[in-house]
Parts: sequence; structure tokens; C-alpha cells
Amino acid sequence: MEGLAGALVPLLLMFAIFYFLLIRPQQKRQKKVQEMHSALQKGDKIITIGGLHGTIDAIDENRVVIDVDGGNKLTFDRQAIREVTNQD
Repeated sequence: MEGLAGALVPLLLMFAIFYFLLIRPQQKRQKKVQEMHSALQKGDKIITIGGLHGTIDAIDENRVVIDVDGGNKLTFDRQAIREVTNQD
């Protein structure tokens, strides 16, 4: 019985370290990105995952129309938005 407990303790400790160093921070980042995507609105200045800078012209559940260079409009999936760069 003592040998089994001695083998389980390091394994459980390794799992706890793995959870707090890798899994939990990734979940926090994912939640932050989801909150940012749900808060998008018309007029927000954004950057896409491809590095395109623009302003949101129209938005629906899955797509965003981005105004770039004063009149050119491009349509992207909502998940393609990397960050909002509004200057508050």
C-alpha cells in the first residue's frame, strides 16, 4: 500500500503543476478572447489575425464587415478579429 501511495503522490503533483502552468492560463486567454468577440460593435477599430487594420462597418452573429482605407470593405469571420485598438 505504501508503494502505491509513493507512486501516486508525484504523479498527482505533476498533474497539478501541469494544470496550473498550461491548462488554466489557456482557459483564461480563451475566455478573454470570447468576451472581446462578444463585445465587438460598429465603429470599433480592430486588427485581424492576418494583421489587417480597419474599422467595423457592419456586424452580425458570424461575420464582420471591415472598412479599410476609407471605402474598401472586406468581410471576415468574427473569429478573425485579434484585438480591438480603440483609443479611449
